[in-house]
Amino acid sequence: MVIRDPVHGDIELSALEQAVLDLPDVQRLRGIKQLGTASYVYPGALHTRFDHSLGACALAHRMLEGLRRQGTPVPTDLEDLIGVGALLHDVTHVPFGHTLEDERRLFPRHDKGDRMSRLLKGALGEALEKLGILGEIAGLLGEAPGHLPGWAGEIIASTLDADLLDYLRRDSRFTGLAQDYDDRVFRYFTVADDHLALRMARHGMDRPDARSEVVQLLRMRYFLTERVYYHHTKVVAGAMISKAVELAMQAQWLTEPQLLHLNDWTLLDRLEQPGSPPGARHLAQGLARRRLLKRGYVLSAYSLDESERAALVGLYHDSGTRRAEAEAVLASELGVSPEEVIVYCPALTMMKEARAWVETASGLRRLNDPASAACAEISALEARYASLWRFYVFTPEAVAGRAAELASGYFGHPGEYAPSVK
Repeated sequence: MVIRDPVHGDIELSALEQAVLDLPDVQRLRGIKQLGTASYVYPGALHTRFDHSLGACALAHRMLEGLRRQGTPVPTDLEDLIGVGALLHDVTHVPFGHTLEDERRLFPRHDKGDRMSRLLKGALGEALEKLGILGEIAGLLGEAPGHLPGWAGEIIASTLDADLLDYLRRDSRFTGLAQDYDDRVFRYFTVADDHLALRMARHGMDRPDARSEVVQLLRMRYFLTERVYYHHTKVVAGAMISKAVELAMQAQWLTEPQLLHLNDWTLLDRLEQPGSPPGARHLAQGLARRRLLKRGYVLSAYSLDESERAALVGLYHDSGTRRAEAEAVLASELGVSPEEVIVYCPALTMMKEARAWVETASGLRRLNDPASAACAEISALEARYASLWRFYVFTPEAVAGRAAELASGYFGHPGEYAPSVK
């Protein structure tokens, strides 16, 4: 099978990959947008987790070509399994998953909880068993002890992997942002001590050109995080969805397992139904009509040190109870409905890609190792990335100014944002 992709051109799939692509759990991803609520800011950002999974599969093959070119043996059957693993790496995603998991922390992360285990014990596992690859795929995806090399799984999910290399390009393309990296990076991949690594040395000398290309990947990651993933309009739309889901779950109108059978549109439709809990329905209707809440109170890394940020995370990210108490108190004092105040406190940000394995003239080390030649540039990017963290209180526009004043007293820090008064 050959599929035409707008980012990578023709993608060729083996018979095994085609069989897996057609499974219901993979096809469901056609209805889950890769960037969640980013289309409220960038209307073209309608690409899906299905598109991305195809792209990750294609780039996994390109990475394997690079490994073969520099001498790593890659049997055809192993390449097939890695391609299948890339197609399946996102099947545990629920609608608006990162928002629900990473931001409001309603569930464990899609790659940390037991969703993959449940899927592999259900219809997906039965299908893979019929194809004769269940054990190998479970091992590749970290769900069972495996006999395949460790670097094979790292192509699918690690730091600088097929997942990252696809979404950097795909997200840039569909948001209309002029960002890219050079294909030469595929020539730098190698295997060292059973790890996927990047060769940043040749003939015993470190290569500045390889270092620059790797740093460019991290710059792209930072740029997209700043402009897209953390854009305040995307964030508030996601916060509204996550609070609507939370209210629906509290009323037993919705459960986590049900989300694995829904996509973005069917979830929002379900939340808008007449029988939905009133608060959840109100928020879903606001999203459908783009009547978004506004920023009333904002704190950032520029006014809080790391320990102060960590304290807020401990109180209002790790504890849903504390967050709900804060929302209830502020809503009462503002005289608005409880669902119309949302405290948004994400986990502290960390650039995991900076921990990629690199092969240098002095041996194998992490990219952000202090002894690395690239350390100064990487450390600066890590610091800038950490500074993107924001704490918000979202409210209706009419009370945003009052919310800034109340929240400053409640949270003990003066807000940085001055809502406009109409």
